[in-house]
Amino acid sequence: MRKVNTTKMAEFTWSSPKGKFSGAGKEISEALGRKPESTDLNERHPFDVEILRIPPGKAPYSYHSHSAQWEFYHVISGSGVVRHKDGTTPIEAGDAFIFKPGEPHQITNDTREDMIVYVVADNPIGDSWYQPDSNKWGVPIPERKYVRSEPLDYFDGEE
Repeated sequence: MRKVNTTKMAEFTWSSPKGKFSGAGKEISEALGRKPESTDLNERHPFDVEILRIPPGKAPYSYHSHSAQWEFYHVISGSGVVRHKDGTTPIEAGDAFIFKPGEPHQITNDTREDMIVYVVADNPIGDSWYQPDSNKWGVPIPERKYVRSEPLDYFDGEE
């Protein structure tokens, strides 16, 4: 059995170049031995678990959907709003929700306190993502891939 204590884990942080998007997290699955780049399902794990901290007034990522990935969210503390295909929905501690492949979504903390969210994703091999606001696709490119396009940065057209 592998075990970690999440209260003792280091938190990693990120921010977009202009600061519109930022967040922090604890990658629980990776601390338990998950190897995200592996194609061996025993090393990759069937799901990825993260504790996500969203600072006041921020969204951790742009409005996006996945081609194959499911994402489950459970708000542990704080509150905010979720943007989805039908509009926006307020969220608060205790709320749980899920997005299936093809459903665009974005969480924003519109308060003055941190929001903590428990996230579980299945992270299937070959998943791609679409960002409707900038009409952009993100595709993990394997070693052998032919592309006729200029690569774009994740935040291109978002800020």
